[in-house]
Amino acid sequence: MVELLIVYHSKTGGSRQMAEVAATAARKEAPTQLTTADQAGPEDLLQADGYIFCAPENLAAIAGVMKDFYDRCYYPVLGRIEGRPYAQMICAGSDGENAARQTARIARGWRLKEVQAPLIVCTHAQTPDEILAEKTIPEDQLARCRELGTAFAAGLSMGAF
Repeated sequence: MVELLIVYHSKTGGSRQMAEVAATAARKEAPTQLTTADQAGPEDLLQADGYIFCAPENLAAIAGVMKDFYDRCYYPVLGRIEGRPYAQMICAGSDGENAARQTARIARGWRLKEVQAPLIVCTHAQTPDEILAEKTIPEDQLARCRELGTAFAAGLSMGAF
C-alpha cells in the first residue's frame, strides 16, 4: 500500500488550512501522513511514496522553517527517493513564484517527479498588520487544495506516477 506525506509549515494559519484540507481529501484515496516541517525528518520521506510540500512565502523566499526541513533532510535521503512524485502548495501575500522555484530546485536535486504545477494561493496581504494576521483561506481556494490532495493520492494509489 502506498503512503502520501504532506509536510507543511504555517505561522499565520494559511498554509495549515491548505495542508489540512488536502490531507483530509487525500485520506479518502490513500493513507496520508500530515506532518509539520519542524517535526518531519528523513525517515518520513523515506517511508512515503509521494509528497506534497506546503509552505508560506516569506520575503520572496521559502519560509525558514520549511527551508530548515529541506536542509535537515536533503543529504540523508539523497539518492534514496529518486523518481517519487511530488506537488507543492504555496501561501503567498503577493506572488509565491520564488518560493515555488526554490522548492522545485530542491525537488530536482532529489530527482523527484513534479506531477502538477505549483498551487499558489495569494492572500494579498501587503501591510505589516495584514501579513502578521491570522489567515482565513477562502473556500474557493481551499477547494483547489482539496482537488490537489484527492488527485495526487488517487494517482499515487493507481500507480499513475
